[in-house]
Amino acid sequence: MSRDDLVRVEGVITSANTGSQFSVKLANGHEIRARLSGRLRRFHIRVIVGDRVTIGLSPYDPSHGLILARERLAHRRR
Repeated sequence: MSRDDLVRVEGVITSANTGSQFSVKLANGHEIRARLSGRLRRFHIRVIVGDRVTIGLSPYDPSHGLILARERLAHRRR
């Protein structure tokens, strides 16, 4: 399944687990498990608790997701 087949939803990271796994609360109130996509791992994009992210959900199993992007915030310090 390609990334184009995934259903994109917005969410907020609620907890970070081992192995690039995160718990994400979606806009509709559901909480799912999500892992980092390869592109985020490759470019060392850091995702922390409280970040707004875009999740790709499979239409076959909506309980697991893939973190595709982290929302850029202008007021965040480095």
